[in-house]
Amino acid sequence: MHFLPESLEWYVENHSQDEPELLKELTRETHLKVIQPRMLTGHYQGRLLSMLSKLQRPRNILEIGTYTGYSAICLAEGLHPEGTLHTIDVNEELHAMQRSYFDRSGAGDRIVQHTGNALDIIPGLPLKFDLVYIDAEKKEYLSYYEVVMEKVNPGCLIISDNVLWSGKVLEEVKSGDKTTPVLLEYNKRLKEDPRVETVLLSIRDGLTLSRVL
Repeated sequence: MHFLPESLEWYVENHSQDEPELLKELTRETHLKVIQPRMLTGHYQGRLLSMLSKLQRPRNILEIGTYTGYSAICLAEGLHPEGTLHTIDVNEELHAMQRSYFDRSGAGDRIVQHTGNALDIIPGLPLKFDLVYIDAEKKEYLSYYEVVMEKVNPGCLIISDNVLWSGKVLEEVKSGDKTTPVLLEYNKRLKEDPRVETVLLSIRDGLTLSRVL
């Protein structure tokens, strides 16, 4: 998912805001204890999420795909003092690890964890969101997007991760690949949907910003 030369990635990270010590610790623990640590948001993208949230100053944030909690902590840095962040993941086994870092971040009392299928949980949330981060099951991206659009305020920023899918969006779709076609359709949908204005950023594995009109 890294398209820039390693030396250039190093330069970019080292000329961006430093990674907070708590997130460095979370990164280490994730690599030691959790499978697929490459799923971590990471230093540079994490600082970008933090900056976008601070610019948006959202009262309510929705995150689909918590993993070990790195991105939620980054997004919570820009959360309105009276706001809440709702994060959803299917893996109950990571719940305690997420909570330990959420509580140490200083925003633990404003981060609400949900375990289960996001498509079942989101319709029942009694609020509208100002920022949404989608980073869960890729084959469900189109479904996530449509259910999210029923729960957003005008001006909401929807951030979608992994939209370049390690460059597979430019390759011939292989037999049995059920994910790439979904992401191709998803990227097309965001570009053409009159309800949003969209820009796709070539950051890590691709990050799309869509602003709800």
